Amino acid sequence: MLHVVHHPAYVSPATAGSRFRFDKYGLVMEALKVSGAPFTVHEPVTIPRHWIEAVHDPAYVEEVAALSVPVEKERRIGFPVTDRIMRRSMLSPGGTWTAAKLAMAHGYAANAAGGSHHALYDSGAGYCVFNDLAIAANRLIAEGDARRILILDLDVHQGDGTARLMAGREDVFTLSIHAEKNFPARKARSSLDVELADGAGDQDYMAALMEVLPHTLDAFEPDLVLYQAGVDPHAEDKLGRLALSDAGLAARDRAVMREARRRGIPLASTMGGGYGEDRMAVARRHAACMIRLAAEAMRRD
Repeated sequence: MLHVVHHPAYVSPATAGSRFRFDKYGLVMEALKVSGAPFTVHEPVTIPRHWIEAVHDPAYVEEVAALSVPVEKERRIGFPVTDRIMRRSMLSPGGTWTAAKLAMAHGYAANAAGGSHHALYDSGAGYCVFNDLAIAANRLIAEGDARRILILDLDVHQGDGTARLMAGREDVFTLSIHAEKNFPARKARSSLDVELADGAGDQDYMAALMEVLPHTLDAFEPDLVLYQAGVDPHAEDKLGRLALSDAGLAARDRAVMREARRRGIPLASTMGGGYGEDRMAVARRHAACMIRLAAEAMRRD
């Protein structure tokens, strides 16, 4: 059974002047229904504002809450922060935290949003307002739900915001495998970065993943994996520079869950990036990711 966290407010109309669409968060739920896979929907628990402010500048959090984000920050984010955007931005970190709590109970759960890995201390960036991965990881550790957390970022873009927000922490390990020449132009320093050349395909990707993931899990011994499962490494993605096939994405996700399951480590996934004119095709990739992660989590070898 797939446990998925979703809220109707995850879906928001496109904002004026922005190319970013929020409808994929609703289309993913439609794709899950069409798939016929069994799943249970959980509403996200709204995370208290002080947990957001524990990671982000309280002044920036107030700008978002008051709908007074400066124009230069909105440009960096990629869209204006409207009331609908503010609401979903406040909900998404709670969705990732809720998915983590569900994963601890069931082995795996998914937030049908989140993965906002570009958001920085005092500003959003790259279509990200608040960094749900960092917020959830910080709260889970502070409240004693986990001692060590691995944030595994397999989006095609580096998780620069997560790397900066979690820098210097010995209880959070950030591992990012991404396209070397893609956004952001100025990379941060994760605990471990693996940069791939343009056009890297299934074989090169899996070799890179399996070179670092098992060793990281064994050496760091996390109690939980937060998986940024962006599908934008796909060859057809509009903003990607890699060349994974559908089979390559499937192999990636199964390997991630298999390595976590072998060690008895719960895993919570977030959607991350996925872009293209055929938004239903993108939604199906996200849904397929959740379904195969759930299936692999339930396997008995």
